[in-house]
Amino acid sequence: MQLKKRDIFLLALAAFILIFLWNAPPETTSHVPYDETHRRFYDMVAAEGKKEAEKFCQECHNDEQVPFPDDHPTKARCLFCHKLDRN
Repeated sequence: MQLKKRDIFLLALAAFILIFLWNAPPETTSHVPYDETHRRFYDMVAAEGKKEAEKFCQECHNDEQVPFPDDHPTKARCLFCHKLDRN
């Protein structure tokens, strides 16, 4: 059985993707803690989705209470990066 150029290309592409993913940096974004303060958001995400829960993040995470680092990206989609920690 002889491989066609297309087959070799697809195998090389698959190998490249696997190597790329294998070498990806570790996750560094902090998770949303499962504590008394954040527990209600876990229920809200389960019932209504992430976008609904994100509307309340800036009640506490703002310049007065829990400020963002200077290099923090846009604050509109908190749960896109910060994962729920169900442990």
